[in-house]
Amino acid sequence: MNSWDKVPLVVKIWLRTKNAIINVLVKHLPFFKFIRETVDYKSPITFDIWYKQKIKGTHRYCYWPLHPMSQVACSENVYLGVETFPGYMPGCYIQAIGRITIGDHSVFSANVGIISTNHDLHDARQHNVGEVKIGKYCWVGMNAIILPGVVLGDFTVVGAGAVVTRSFEDGYCVIGGNPARVLKKLLPYECVKYEVKYKYHGYLTELEYRRFRKPK
Repeated sequence: MNSWDKVPLVVKIWLRTKNAIINVLVKHLPFFKFIRETVDYKSPITFDIWYKQKIKGTHRYCYWPLHPMSQVACSENVYLGVETFPGYMPGCYIQAIGRITIGDHSVFSANVGIISTNHDLHDARQHNVGEVKIGKYCWVGMNAIILPGVVLGDFTVVGAGAVVTRSFEDGYCVIGGNPARVLKKLLPYECVKYEVKYKYHGYLTELEYRRFRKPK
């Protein structure tokens, strides 16, 4: 008999349902409006995500929802569009010593790396600061890595395991491999552009995000 078998039934029921109960209760509070207003997002913000991040202290400093097993360096240099949460899935690494800009409605799978800066070839103590730009409606597959200086246009699909070493600024394509190359062109008129009713940049409304980005 394991330790879970010894737990009283009423406690088991509580442990299995408490998060669902809390979600129902807190989403009606004004402070937690982002929970009810992102429920239709591809990556909705839940109370459990918020609690683990903002209360338990895992990536408390980030302004967007981040999985406890993902990491971000220099989150202030990450500029996110609406409904775009890199690191929402586990195992992601986002290194933003240089600026990283990502457009609206882009999706990132698990174990994705986005690197804006590399070590200098001749002196690993130094960094060669770059920048990464990813467009709107992009989709980055599992284990893909995007390296410094890369620009991806709208509707770029990055295949699982791809290593993206150069730019695909025109977008509307599927890329994959190491180094990544175009595997398929997408027809722009077949690509669906959509909007969401409530526009959040992470936990921030558009007004809050503009204030957050306003030069001090």
